[in-house]
Amino acid sequence: MILSTRFIVAVLQAGLQYAMGINMSKNKTYSNWFFAPAMVIFLVFFITPLVMGFYFSLTVWDFNGATFVGLDNYKMFFSERSLNISIRNTLIYAVLTSALKTILSFFIAIFLTSAIRTKNMIRSIVFFPNLVSAIVVGITFSTFMNYSKGLFNKIIGFFGIAGVDWLGEPSAALYSVIWTDVWKGLSIATVIFVSGIVSIDKTFYEAASIDGANGWQKMKSITLPLCRPAMNSIIILSFIGGLRSFELIWSMTGGGPGFATDVLSSVIYKQYASGFYGISTAGNVIMLVLVSLLAFPLQKFLMSKEVD
Repeated sequence: MILSTRFIVAVLQAGLQYAMGINMSKNKTYSNWFFAPAMVIFLVFFITPLVMGFYFSLTVWDFNGATFVGLDNYKMFFSERSLNISIRNTLIYAVLTSALKTILSFFIAIFLTSAIRTKNMIRSIVFFPNLVSAIVVGITFSTFMNYSKGLFNKIIGFFGIAGVDWLGEPSAALYSVIWTDVWKGLSIATVIFVSGIVSIDKTFYEAASIDGANGWQKMKSITLPLCRPAMNSIIILSFIGGLRSFELIWSMTGGGPGFATDVLSSVIYKQYASGFYGISTAGNVIMLVLVSLLAFPLQKFLMSKEVD
């Protein structure tokens, strides 16, 4: 996803330069035709499917033909509770997973960059969840969260606490999946934070120590501001990943119980599997618009807070 985003940005920048007449001189070393193949690829594999997707979202279609219905698919998407509840769940999922990953991974990274002897071994353990696929994690944790035989209920039952129907209770299911996603995503977020922390010049801490700053003051005034680029990357990646999440939710709950854990991607899949291709395509367009409207302003805001 990161590579495709960089590719799109590079192509757009090249196209903008071309439109503005930059590098049009024949004396330039590189011809404008050098980015023509990239523009063709971008047009064929991004712009064309995007336009076609928007058109088919306005139709009732199958593999035999399409009937234009205007905005009916969108009206149905926002009027049916089973569909529009997925937008609310998607926003809750994206915000909570992004916030929890950022906060928890920051303090884990602080611990792993401190003067402890076993930090290299602990770093390896922390990174382990990232090596396991989301499907495997989902199946494993759904087993752990089984109401009658799950490991989690057996542990809390040992202390005399009543078991929790982690995935069967509508009010708890979504948050159970969120915590599982946080557990899996902490690894890569921690690695990014560790990289940001170890790149900070040690002279900042030495100067702060001379001025009598304690550990909390150093973290607040040095580590946190200078780790802002790493933090921004984690927030953006986690937030977009939360908006697009599917595998973990589907493997743990399938969107249930009822519609309690349905997100946009799971609803899109269900509609497509049921043969409602127009509504499914409309859901894809809604997801694209939602990600664009939320991610781009968020990225701009976060970058404005970075230390120069």
